[in-house]
Amino acid sequence: KQSFQSVRSQAGARERVDELLVFRFKLFAHAIRKGSAMFKLMAISVLVLVVSYLPTEDLKHTEDSLKAVKERVEAKKAVLVDVRDVVEWNDGHIEGAVHLPFRDLQDKFDEKVLREKLPKGTIVYTYCVVGFRALKAGKIIEKYGYDIRPLKPGYKELIEAGFKNEKK
Repeated sequence: KQSFQSVRSQAGARERVDELLVFRFKLFAHAIRKGSAMFKLMAISVLVLVVSYLPTEDLKHTEDSLKAVKERVEAKKAVLVDVRDVVEWNDGHIEGAVHLPFRDLQDKFDEKVLREKLPKGTIVYTYCVVGFRALKAGKIIEKYGYDIRPLKPGYKELIEAGFKNEKK
């Protein structure tokens, strides 16, 4: 049986663990609002534990509005980078987005590929589903001198905001 720490340290599982933590956080927050006093105390204790495992990042989600993001992308002043897995990408992605899966950036990163896919001097908006992989991928890409602005809204929110969907 693997410990939580060993699962968290495995390269391919990191983003999944973080997304699971967010789900559990939301579930406990709901339970705190609806539960008995004893349950609330237990839930708060678990929340403190869960939050202590969340990564601390220097890079924060951008405060740029989705309207501003869309305008910059259309004006070629910015590029969207989809950091989701290949399966997610193939199910649909934002038209014109560059695909750089977080797993690839983390496991088998190739700086040459990064330089070929991302033009210097433009803003790079990373997106995923809930924003965690966007932050982590942004942290990796930022080291190479790019202006990284991770998006908190995910793929579905981008579509709802008027970005065009493309399917492979």
